[in-house]
Amino acid sequence: MTLLLAVLVGVLYSAGIYMILRRSLVKVIIGLIFLGHAANLLIFTIGRLTKGIPAFIPAETDKLAEPFADPLPQALILTAIVIGFGVQAFAIVLFKRAYQTVGTDDLDQMKYTDELKEDEQ
Repeated sequence: MTLLLAVLVGVLYSAGIYMILRRSLVKVIIGLIFLGHAANLLIFTIGRLTKGIPAFIPAETDKLAEPFADPLPQALILTAIVIGFGVQAFAIVLFKRAYQTVGTDDLDQMKYTDELKEDEQ
């Protein structure tokens, strides 16, 4: 299972980087989503995959018995998901505004948007 998740993380990272290097803004957003999912799966895989009991200490003992699920990677992933949604929402709004201003989603055609046109001066 760990090998399958490692391969999936590699595929998601490579697909995300490939999509970010494309010229379309929509593909850049999809690449950001892939990279966010890959990072979450990487944290999940590093935190050990165990089928066990929750990480609660019973009242009659002082120690936690193995196997137990580690709650720290799960908390980190939940935080990363919330931050990832915020970044994705910001990127979508930013790219939508850029598309409305320039009229294209091609990054090469957006290269000279800082210069004013002759009729706008």
